[in-house]
Amino acid sequence: MNTRTSLRTDADVLTAPGPAPALSWREDALCAQAGPEFFFPAPGSSTREAKQLCGACEGRVACLEYALRHDERFGVWGGLSEKERVRLKRQSR
Repeated sequence: MNTRTSLRTDADVLTAPGPAPALSWREDALCAQAGPEFFFPAPGSSTREAKQLCGACEGRVACLEYALRHDERFGVWGGLSEKERVRLKRQSR
């Protein structure tokens, strides 16, 4: 009888191949093709272009869910600005 067990070390976890399943939407997201300044514009700047790109992205819903779950407070996520996400959270209560 073999009583040998397999233990995972911290190194195994840290070097696990591929993205976490919850973040797999990021691989094909259209935002990966644009710079962060596009989705994190200066205060008072337009978010219209970022929202248009989000609207065409297949990962939009997963992105928005991620932002809401992790309380992302800055930038455009899933096609919504900071204020729009706050409003959405209030409405869902």
